[in-house]
Amino acid sequence: MALFVLACFDKPDALDLRMATREAHLAYAGKHRAMIKVAGPMLDDADGMAGSLFILEAEDRAQVEAFNAADPYQLAGLFGQVEIRGFRASIGQV
Repeated sequence: MALFVLACFDKPDALDLRMATREAHLAYAGKHRAMIKVAGPMLDDADGMAGSLFILEAEDRAQVEAFNAADPYQLAGLFGQVEIRGFRASIGQV
């Protein structure tokens, strides 16, 4: 198993779409708690939700891609940009 960062950046002016899809997204994430080490919304300068950040433990990048592809936020077209990177924790615990 390896750690990955999944950073998803909302499209501009997409807060209404985020809020309309939020309950489905949270339910989806709840079903994948075993692979989610930490997750939450990224904030803009006004403390408004503007993206999603996950640290995931997965077999490989393909598993992270599949997780993201099935996320209700992704299916709704919320994200303008998605980045997946390998991650190695040096300080703290995940």
